[in-house]
Amino acid sequence: MALLRRDSQVTRQLLRFVLLHMAWEVGSGQVRYSVPEESKHGTFVGRLAQDLGLEVAELVSRMFRMVSKGRRDYFEVNLQNGVLFVNSRVDREELCGQSPLCAIDLEVIVDKPLRIFHVEVEIQDINDNAPVFPVNELHLFISESRLPGSRFPLQGSSDADIGTNSLLTYKLSANEYFTLDVQMRNDHNKLAALVLKKALDREENPVHIALLTATDGGKPELTGTVQLVITVLDANDNAPVFNQSVYEVTVLENTANGTLVIKLNATDLDEGNNKNISYLFGNFVPPIVRAAFNLNSNTGEIRVKGDLDYEHVHLYDIRVEAQDKGHQPMTGQCSVLLHVLDVNDNAPELAVTSLSLPVREDAPPGTVVALVSVSDRDSGDNGKVTCSIPPNLPFQLVSTFKNYHSLVLAEAVDRERVSEYKILVTARDEGAPSLSASSSILVPIADVNDNAPAFPQPAYTVFVKENNPPGAHLFSVSASDPDLRENAFVSYSVVERSVGEQQSLSSYISVHSESGHIYALQPFDYEELQVLQFQVSARDAGFPSLCGNVTVQLFVLDENDNAPTMSPPGSGRGSPGPELVPLSAGAGQVVGKVRAVDADSGYNAWLRYEVQEPGAAGPFRVGVYSGEISTTRALEEADGPSQRLVILVRDHGEPALSATATVSLSLVESPQAVKWDLRQRGGSEGPVVDMNVALMIAICSVSGLFVLVIAVYVGLRCHPGPEVMCGPGKATVVCSSEVGSGSYCQRQSRNLCVGEGTAKNDLMVFSPNFPNSAEKSGTMKEQELAPNSSGQVSFINLFYMYYVFKYF
Repeated sequence: MALLRRDSQVTRQLLRFVLLHMAWEVGSGQVRYSVPEESKHGTFVGRLAQDLGLEVAELVSRMFRMVSKGRRDYFEVNLQNGVLFVNSRVDREELCGQSPLCAIDLEVIVDKPLRIFHVEVEIQDINDNAPVFPVNELHLFISESRLPGSRFPLQGSSDADIGTNSLLTYKLSANEYFTLDVQMRNDHNKLAALVLKKALDREENPVHIALLTATDGGKPELTGTVQLVITVLDANDNAPVFNQSVYEVTVLENTANGTLVIKLNATDLDEGNNKNISYLFGNFVPPIVRAAFNLNSNTGEIRVKGDLDYEHVHLYDIRVEAQDKGHQPMTGQCSVLLHVLDVNDNAPELAVTSLSLPVREDAPPGTVVALVSVSDRDSGDNGKVTCSIPPNLPFQLVSTFKNYHSLVLAEAVDRERVSEYKILVTARDEGAPSLSASSSILVPIADVNDNAPAFPQPAYTVFVKENNPPGAHLFSVSASDPDLRENAFVSYSVVERSVGEQQSLSSYISVHSESGHIYALQPFDYEELQVLQFQVSARDAGFPSLCGNVTVQLFVLDENDNAPTMSPPGSGRGSPGPELVPLSAGAGQVVGKVRAVDADSGYNAWLRYEVQEPGAAGPFRVGVYSGEISTTRALEEADGPSQRLVILVRDHGEPALSATATVSLSLVESPQAVKWDLRQRGGSEGPVVDMNVALMIAICSVSGLFVLVIAVYVGLRCHPGPEVMCGPGKATVVCSSEVGSGSYCQRQSRNLCVGEGTAKNDLMVFSPNFPNSAEKSGTMKEQELAPNSSGQVSFINLFYMYYVFKYF
């Protein structure tokens, strides 16, 4: 038995292989197309279905599909007409590089029977790539001693295209020193080189600029350029030269060591080491000069090294040489005549004492901050000293006694604006030239609790789904205080008030005193509370403490947590019992009505009626939205003396909830038996018409009231009132203009019911659906309702709701 089973499996596999091979042979035809690269989306490639011998009408039914081998979907087939077109941009250079042949292989597969076709689309090259040099600027260094006829190879350009589009020619801009020589290599590539025509002189022209242009053979031609920067290298053939042969300078006596007296500058027309210059004193400079001055050999700066005294030496004659660093050094010379001047050589002395720091920001003007004393060892005008501080400061200097000054507060200060002041006190004598001394006083400003905590916006809007778990995080508020330390430590609390008539606000929510996180203390019930408005207070720890408040509007979103409830059967006739249906009832005649209500709102309260077992309904049906039971055809005696219908009422929530009701229908032959019931229905015709008129008036009124409520709510948002919005109440309109670029409106309603005799004029209202992933706690901040999200609310929702109000 095992051997027979194995032979059967081998036979089945062999048969499957033969059938697959036959299908492959049948569909092994190949079609070739060509399309230029860079073709736009939608460019026609070929009539693929026609070329493959397939009927366009059968493409969908035969599950026509096309597969690209290892590449993106560059091409697509229109199943309506069988045309192959370009789906996305194709770059031949990116796809195939420098390969002379570039093609994309496609496989077309159809079923019933299975056939496989091979399609090859050749990508034709266009001249879309200009020649490119490796660099935009090529630097060449050539010595001025090079002889004419010297060659300097250049790096050529490259072209990503192929064929004639990549054949390059070179051209050099006009130049009297260089010419371009282009030679062809064995691999048909061209080598370009610069050839020197004329001897170079770096001192005459140190840099030569030329432009090398490469042109391809495409149509139209594309070009690429590289700028040749040819730098001429130097030979040492010039001696250093000072800009003047004699320098005259003056210096004050008692000038501090290191003071710059003069900076000598010599130039050499050569470059490199031939241009580098070192400075040194001449061989016959006396020792007194070397003791008083220092010469920097690299920069040529002469600085004071010793004490200068006008009464000892008033004139120095200094010989300085400049020597380059060439292979055979060359030198230049100059003279420096230095005159020493007698000056006021004693600067004022300044001392700051009796600091009263820090200064409180509520200190009154006139508060003494510090005492400043000044002195000068000179006499006469050189010993007279004046003190000053920079302008535009809230401080001033007041002279108290001779050389003593008081630094006082001139105006009120604000630490939040400037936390500290760095005051530079300057003392200057009246000598010629005058000398000065300065001292900085850092005056810190001590903080005072003069700023209340502030929230970044006057009100917040929060959305939370009902049935949230207790302790769920709803929202976070944050206030800032520009003060310091305890004056800036903010604690949060809820401004207590009553919600409704019995419960307090603290039984619904709580706020963390340090973080500002707002938590729900109990689940919210949309059917009991739709809007909760409260205030959060932020108070600092200063003395006395300051506080700021912000209004939070919390909107409870409805969830489908109430199943439809059915009215007792037969209540429409005033007493329970079966509905009496005459056998003479014609097709489409209403014989009964099922009524149900849902405590939810919007889609969650929109009810749909259907027969639970359609096969057992017989000649009856139920209105999808009206709940009316009517006949589908004329009744017959074969329908039996009675019928029992199980009516399923389902809402549109997620997930949907439902309820069932059983309706008994008794078929009677005598019309008098249902005379009372017919009078009831006949008497309702008038009220139906009256109700339709009343409903039209109500729709117009609701539309006007809707616009009015929007305007009132926007006004309330600009001027929030202290009242807490709560309680089930009537339908409420909530609008906010802070979501994206549009607005969000939600109509909330208490009950949605279908009563007897409303025909098809039942009123239905809707609420926009929100995403389930708004937050883990089921809350949504108003600013997070971003456009294009799955829970987008905008003018489209408003229009849709208005449409439902108007036409339902």
